[in-house]
Amino acid sequence: MFPLLNYLTLGGAVVSILGLLGSESGKLSQPASTVRMAQVDTTKRPEENRFTKTVLSNDLNEPMELAVAPDGRVFFVERGGKFYMYDPAQKKTRLLYDFPVKAVEKYLNGLLGMTIDPNFSKNHYLYFFYTIQDKDQTRQRIARFVMNNDNTLDIASEKSIIEFPIDLEVSAHTGGSMAWDSHGNLFISTGDNTVPFESNGFAPIDERAGRLTFDAQRSAGNPNDLRGKILRIHVEADGSYTIPEGNLFPKGTPGTRPEIYVMGCRNPYRISVDPATSIVYWGEIGPDSGTDGPQGPRGYDEFNQAKNAGNYGWPYFVGDSKAYHQYDFASKNVGSLFDPAAPVNNSPNNTGAKQLPPTTKAMVWYPYNKSDEFPELGLGGRCAMGGPVYHYNAALQSKTKIPAYYDKALFMYDWMRNWVFAVRLDDQQNFQSMERFMPATGDFRRPVDMEIGPEGSFYMLEYGSVYGIDNDDARLVRIDFNPGNRTPVAKVAATDTIGLAPLTVAFKNKSYDYDKTDNLRYQWRFEGNKIASTESNPTYTFRKNGIYNALLTVTDPSGKSSTDTLTIKVGNRMPQVAIATTDNSTFFFPDQTPLRYSVAVSDQEDKVIDRKKVNVALTYIPKIAGNDQPMGHQQISASYNLGKSLIAGSDCKACHQVAAKSVGPSFTEVAKKYQGDKTATAKLANKIIIGGGGVWGEHAMSAHPQLSREETTEMVKYIFSLANQPTDNRLPQQGNLVLKNHVGNEAQSRYILTASYTDKGSVGASMPKLALTKNDVLVLRPAKVLGAEADSVYKMSKQGRRLGNAKHASYFVLKGIDLKDIDQLTYHYSSKDETATINVHTDSPTGPVISTLNYAPTGEWRNYSDANATIQNPGGKHDLYFVFEKPGSPDKSLISLEWLQFKRKEIAASAVNKTSGK
Repeated sequence: MFPLLNYLTLGGAVVSILGLLGSESGKLSQPASTVRMAQVDTTKRPEENRFTKTVLSNDLNEPMELAVAPDGRVFFVERGGKFYMYDPAQKKTRLLYDFPVKAVEKYLNGLLGMTIDPNFSKNHYLYFFYTIQDKDQTRQRIARFVMNNDNTLDIASEKSIIEFPIDLEVSAHTGGSMAWDSHGNLFISTGDNTVPFESNGFAPIDERAGRLTFDAQRSAGNPNDLRGKILRIHVEADGSYTIPEGNLFPKGTPGTRPEIYVMGCRNPYRISVDPATSIVYWGEIGPDSGTDGPQGPRGYDEFNQAKNAGNYGWPYFVGDSKAYHQYDFASKNVGSLFDPAAPVNNSPNNTGAKQLPPTTKAMVWYPYNKSDEFPELGLGGRCAMGGPVYHYNAALQSKTKIPAYYDKALFMYDWMRNWVFAVRLDDQQNFQSMERFMPATGDFRRPVDMEIGPEGSFYMLEYGSVYGIDNDDARLVRIDFNPGNRTPVAKVAATDTIGLAPLTVAFKNKSYDYDKTDNLRYQWRFEGNKIASTESNPTYTFRKNGIYNALLTVTDPSGKSSTDTLTIKVGNRMPQVAIATTDNSTFFFPDQTPLRYSVAVSDQEDKVIDRKKVNVALTYIPKIAGNDQPMGHQQISASYNLGKSLIAGSDCKACHQVAAKSVGPSFTEVAKKYQGDKTATAKLANKIIIGGGGVWGEHAMSAHPQLSREETTEMVKYIFSLANQPTDNRLPQQGNLVLKNHVGNEAQSRYILTASYTDKGSVGASMPKLALTKNDVLVLRPAKVLGAEADSVYKMSKQGRRLGNAKHASYFVLKGIDLKDIDQLTYHYSSKDETATINVHTDSPTGPVISTLNYAPTGEWRNYSDANATIQNPGGKHDLYFVFEKPGSPDKSLISLEWLQFKRKEIAASAVNKTSGK
């Protein structure tokens, strides 16, 4: 849960959105006259299935920035120093050079960015942004190299264009991106190089002696310092540079640097320049506070636009120029707000002019929580990245270029949230609207750079799932658009895929084509490469034991094809596992007696069942944390290990792994550290919400105000469960279980009893070992069921915890109910002035009636009463339909049902005895 936003230094095989593409077109291709050549209108919003994402280079290690040459070669760098080239002709990636950069993990500097010269075709110039150290001085260097004709980098040609010193502090706000405008000016982004972790997520403006690296006024707020800026220079042929007209401070202005185009940046990690307008765009990775506080506003990430040179406010302002307070870190005194119209930098660490230009607000800004202004951006961790502006070229001869629908759209993306948005601007280049790009099929793996290739396709570097490690899913990808015929999607299924020879399998073809008029052709291969069938749904008999890959190739009239595979295992049969109980198999009760259970295991090949391979376990799941709306039984049963699910759905795994260290500690390390600390659950649950650091070093954990206290508590419980995972938690195959976890916390909780068995494997010595596993699950729910826990409703509605708005013939359903030992229902309800009947039917609204209640009005909706009805047990499990009957008029607003309770015979008898005084 450590956020990228506080210390970010980031800057093959074909995987198609339509499926894994195979090709058998040689045998099935049609004459050219029969091939459908229809093209879509590219000015309309394209169907998402027309975009295909291709992995060009996989398994990278912290990729940073890329550049695409006019001839299609793709150059990119890794933070550790490696410089690569993807060759589109050979479809291979080559390592060209390994820079001897300073890439110490603690400081997260290194080889941070690269770009190619606008005249690369003629001068072969490449530019790199990397960290160097001479003696005691660490610097960032932007250097130019020459690329040789043989695709080697001329190391001796290096020209240092510009350098600036940095402080080695832990946040490593370094920027590192470069881009060009249409006049040949080079833009360079730099971070504020300031520790953010001791400012409570607010402005780091600590002016105390000895706290230099905790004061961003010395860098981002300093007109005489190149950090926390976007620079603009013009590189000359000899490697020197000149200053273009129109930068923020005219050359010779006292206390300023003329290279500065934009100041007041925290970490402008990825920048772009619109080639048509020379407007600069960037993503600004913002501060960490999840809530407003005495020091100022909560943190926001930003997408910024600089039509002209300007001051964008940091560290005095954030978002739409929300002001921080002047703050004394020694006395904790809160002063007045900074003035966005006339900010002043009075820090003793400021080496430049004190009077600063007025601040410019962000174009788009968003916090951890849902944004009021830009709700479509969602919520969660933040890490804004600025992408390119796309210009559609109708004259470009390309079969893959992004369509005209996206003409003049700015593409921006977020590393943490894994989305890409297309931003629309009006004729004055002001923000107009935005929409998600490839929301369903993008599968973005933490996008860290995005560029447009000469053919009009998108190129993207994806950092991979976890920050600070060598991710297997870090990769270079290309996104193409297909305006014409689309490849069909092969999809195969079968009912029986496991058994002994001879095994006859009926295959089901579930293939489809987005071009609805295409007539598809099929080729099936069951054993080897020989085509065994061209039917749509063939049946095939496997006569020998073995493991087979049944392949279906689907081809359309144009010859485009794709392939799907289904594995058939012949040589073993699935074992059978069944949990049985002589008690009720649906409910547990407030005074639950021990649950009597037994697990039966059988296998047709295993003469003796190995008890060591029978795994029986009991799990208790408390109320679904943070969920205001009660959930149905099926939903809760599916939420096995709630804390684990919440972590999987959050940004935690960007910075943490279960057992291995990344930028943050592993979950197992955290669990072991807090063993025996009775206050740890509450303490860490709160820390996840508010953020903080100092326990595991100097990296801080971001705030998560979008999570509830109940949710973070469940997350911490899951993490703590990893401390002492038992080596053998198996229960016996039969026995009695004392159910006591629910006492005091019964509502919506569940007990889940699981049993599994892995057999001894396949028959025959010549077969590979084909071990099969079967499992069974028994889920017990509370006998008191909230109205809104109904699995489905008809002509009525869920109202918080309750059910209401019932009419004549309305009903709700509880699925899979065992009524063993139950003979009474209690309804907790209110009805202002209506009488009605509730009939309980089995398995359908017209099935046999097993219970009837005629209830009376309670006088007011707020007056709730209990009404009892007997119920018969039909045996086995059934879906129960609670049908409301009121054939006369009026027949609406019949009831508000808060809960109903299934009562055992002994409980019902006990209640009668208590009422009668016995």
